[in-house]
Amino acid sequence: MTCDQDALATSLRGRTAIVTGSGRNIGRALAIVFAKNGAKVVVNGARDEGAVRETVGLINESGGSAIGVMADVGRSEEAARLVQGARDSFGSVDIVVCNAAIRPFQGMLEISEEDWDRVIRNNLSALFYLTKASISGMVERKWGRIIAVSGTDGYTGSPNRAHNVVCKAGVHAFAKATALEFGGFGITANVVAPGYIDTERNWKNYPNLDYNEVVARIPTGRIGTVNDCAYACLYLASEAASYVNGQVIHVNGGMYMH
Repeated sequence: MTCDQDALATSLRGRTAIVTGSGRNIGRALAIVFAKNGAKVVVNGARDEGAVRETVGLINESGGSAIGVMADVGRSEEAARLVQGARDSFGSVDIVVCNAAIRPFQGMLEISEEDWDRVIRNNLSALFYLTKASISGMVERKWGRIIAVSGTDGYTGSPNRAHNVVCKAGVHAFAKATALEFGGFGITANVVAPGYIDTERNWKNYPNLDYNEVVARIPTGRIGTVNDCAYACLYLASEAASYVNGQVIHVNGGMYMH
């Protein structure tokens, strides 16, 4: 396909995308933007079924095509069930966006083994589970997109979140490994790393965040929106980004430059 001005708007037609953690925030924006650009979308969440249903409803009511599948993708059997559900409903899985994550605020000495394992499973292992479950079909069709939504933590570090920092750095490394192994099959693996984004969140996990101080450090002079992230992922999922592989796109208004 020629990468012309219409490539972004049309290249998801006929594709099926799984978006984890898409009941709200960045994940919901991703699911909606993908659907508007022609993808059939599998909306996923682990706990809030009502939010997943709402995202599905927003897509279907606007003329798109979506289903919801509840699954804890931090467990391999649940990730495999999610992928199979997408295949059963839409025939294939072409795009996987691993967006679901947890970011508890814990000093290193406060992190139990259970805490560590839970964050690693949800924020890093889920990417491996979903990729392993879906990539064989992508290899057969000679086309696929693996996209992880990460964060700046993997580059800058962050106090009181050692488990999450490890996951974010690991996500970047996993994308590189996947890009090298499967690039010859028409499959790309990339990461979108958001900076400060205006989302609904548990503010107990951000006790030291000063909104005005943050904005003052961003060259664009504003906090990012969920659509800023969604359109970066849309680009990576499209044919327009077929030569972008093993990369991290930083969506942070220039606050950090890597």
